[in-house]
Amino acid sequence: MRKKIYNQVIEELSNAKAYDFPKYTTQIINLVNSNAQGTRPSVVGQMSELIQKFPGKSLDEWIEWYSIQKPNAVNDATEKIWSKLQEMKDAITIIDKSMIEEWVKDLVYTKTYCGLRFQEAILAYIAREYNSTYRLANIEEEAQGIDGYVNNKPAQIKPVTYKQESLLPEIIKVPIIYYEKKKDGINIEFDANDFGL
Repeated sequence: MRKKIYNQVIEELSNAKAYDFPKYTTQIINLVNSNAQGTRPSVVGQMSELIQKFPGKSLDEWIEWYSIQKPNAVNDATEKIWSKLQEMKDAITIIDKSMIEEWVKDLVYTKTYCGLRFQEAILAYIAREYNSTYRLANIEEEAQGIDGYVNNKPAQIKPVTYKQESLLPEIIKVPIIYYEKKKDGINIEFDANDFGL
């Protein structure tokens, strides 16, 4: 049997205070925070570890306990996010329709073309270095999360920053070739054994 417990029910069962945020505000704060990194463990602590150490049973006890453990965390996180929001507000004021059009062109034309071409360059390079074969994925394979093949083995091509990103709960079932763009080219990381090389 499968059941879903909605956030509202979890809040009720845990006696948690429900904040009523105006429309779009949490999306904006999340976006700003992803740039500000205000709620990183270095600022607010490793929550999964802290909650395991927490000896209490209520939200009020948690607030009191956490405030002793990390007395400046909420203020520090707030300041980081607030400061970044001010920077982003300044950026928003200079965005006009023509800039949005240029952004769309850059995404649709330049980034799409270059992105697909450098994926092929990475696959071709590995195949050449190991005297093997490569090809880009077809549409059906792309839908399965495959970017291409080396030595007839599927691969995904991801930026090296993907290792640190926790925003995407994506499950990758094929080997990953990591890349990092540099001024003088692209650095790549992969395990040759994954491709039988």
